[in-house]
Amino acid sequence: MRVLAGNINDIQGKRSRTVRVGDMEIALFKLSNGGIRAIENRCPHKGGKLSEGIVSEHFVFCPLHDWKINMDDGKVQAPDDGCILTYPTDVDSVTGDIYIHIEEIKNHQAS
Repeated sequence: MRVLAGNINDIQGKRSRTVRVGDMEIALFKLSNGGIRAIENRCPHKGGKLSEGIVSEHFVFCPLHDWKINMDDGKVQAPDDGCILTYPTDVDSVTGDIYIHIEEIKNHQAS
């Protein structure tokens, strides 16, 4: 399923926006290089809203306990451990519309 999630101009660099798709809350991030990442909006540690975290390159830091999470592959960085769901995105080069591909979940949350 390809879901329209907003427009590239709606998100400032190194900022986020949340989107609801059914019962899922997804955080969209615009990286400093203009790239877009879509991840589940929930840290695997204590459920912190990742959309409120600090972005550095392709990492987001959980606002609750500073866990560092790679938004490319969803993996929590050592010494912490865990994984979040990541979703492929594409941006229409003409309109700037951002699409999330829900059926193409790239990672599975660690149990």
